[in-house]
Amino acid sequence: MMPFSLENYGIFNSYDNYQLTPYELQNIILKKKMGIETKSGVLAINTGTFTGRSPEDRFIVKDYVTEKKVWWDEKFNQSFDPEKFDHLYQKVVRYLSGKTLYIRDGYLCSDKRYQLNVRSISEYPWSDLFIHNLFLRFTKIVPTLPDWLLFCAPGFQANSTSDGTRQKNFSILNFSKKIVLIGGSGYTGEIKKSIFSVLNFILPVYNNVFPMHCAANVGKYKKDTALFFGLSGTGKTTISNDPNRNLVGDDEHGWTCDNIIFNFEGGCYAKILGISKEKEPMIYHAIKKGAMLENVIFKNETKEVNFLDDSITQNMRMSYPIYFVSNIEKKLLSSNIKNIFFLTYDAFGVLPPIAKLNREQSSYYFLLGYTSKVAGTELNIKKPQTTFSSCFGAPFMPLHPVQYTKMLMKKLENTEINVWMVNTGLISGGDSSGYRIQLNDTRKIVKSALDGLLSEVPYERDPIFNFQIPKYCPGISPHILNPKNSWKNEKMYQDQVKILAKKFISHFDMFREDADKNILSGEPILD
Repeated sequence: MMPFSLENYGIFNSYDNYQLTPYELQNIILKKKMGIETKSGVLAINTGTFTGRSPEDRFIVKDYVTEKKVWWDEKFNQSFDPEKFDHLYQKVVRYLSGKTLYIRDGYLCSDKRYQLNVRSISEYPWSDLFIHNLFLRFTKIVPTLPDWLLFCAPGFQANSTSDGTRQKNFSILNFSKKIVLIGGSGYTGEIKKSIFSVLNFILPVYNNVFPMHCAANVGKYKKDTALFFGLSGTGKTTISNDPNRNLVGDDEHGWTCDNIIFNFEGGCYAKILGISKEKEPMIYHAIKKGAMLENVIFKNETKEVNFLDDSITQNMRMSYPIYFVSNIEKKLLSSNIKNIFFLTYDAFGVLPPIAKLNREQSSYYFLLGYTSKVAGTELNIKKPQTTFSSCFGAPFMPLHPVQYTKMLMKKLENTEINVWMVNTGLISGGDSSGYRIQLNDTRKIVKSALDGLLSEVPYERDPIFNFQIPKYCPGISPHILNPKNSWKNEKMYQDQVKILAKKFISHFDMFREDADKNILSGEPILD
């Protein structure tokens, strides 16, 4: 029984399923023929037209809460009229009325000081299963008054002319009414990133907590914490799932004033294209009943998943509760931050597999967030595209990027935290002649940094980007450590370096007036 009525939200005559277990939801999904059970008993669903996020269709209601705080731009933080929101909300709740709905109370933020209780109302049972897997779960008392409401109506399509949206799908955040409204898209990542965006506003504005798009893990013996920033597809989940370390979380975290790192979520949302037991054992072993696979293809006339078939999308995904990971840090909290890694997919192939950054360079690189969008994560991305994503998460950051960057600078002040840039993309050449660095090599490099072995080797300074490149790394050929040594054509290499440096400088122009001289001093130097 629900301890509340959906009529309070304008939803009438609905049949309500409250706090169903994953197994109950899976049975409903199978009965409704909305999914298929794989050979191993795992649920597989298809998210429909949308198999990736649509960041251009995310809006924030512009009102007394947000008007002077949000960094309004036309790409990610698009404003939405309060009256149009009210009108669209009424259309959505009328649409949900009379339907079978799936309601869940969960929460975000493993540090109870910042706990955000969210009540979700979903049209589809597999949206509710995703929320069960990704949000933190109440085990005892469920609060009757949530902090936020989340409405997920994939079958509802907006009228862009009258409703104020760009097209039929939308994700709208209303900070004064504390409502997330999602419609027109069944891609579950919209749910995850909407709540992430909410926290990225609330935590720094009201709690002075630094929100981060990063993975985090902690050493089993030294209890040292490492953070891994990067866009989806650059290796956050894969590299942070380290059998020698305990996982705090794979994607979204907060960094408190008293230097506690806490996970926002209670689950993981991993890319699984090409997954194997050998390459990613921890994620592979999470493929079990209770998890949910998205947009997978089965082998001919069987129920065995073909993890190499990207016929539907390269953004093949799996959601699962974090306790499916064998070496989880149980409280989803850590401290003693020692290493930070900026994971970058360099499509130019001119950045080294690892480089050490000073505080100013760290701030500059964080502000720009240079990387590449990896195929499938967003609509119409078919191959890696060079991009700059401020704070390694621009689509989810409502405040000005310099505001988040200054929070990072403050965290690094008077500490011995090592900051590394790690290129998980192309090496030894560009898009036509280079190749992606082997995952095992990246793992060895990161392990050497975590174990302190890179503090004992000589470095050489890059003359343009100014970061420090190690001359030696255990188990890694010195030939690939510095790109200038691995490119066959030195002139082509130098030309590409200058092109990339100019992109850095040009992109920074949009922040030049707001960034202080410390951030600016991390900029590449061209003659």
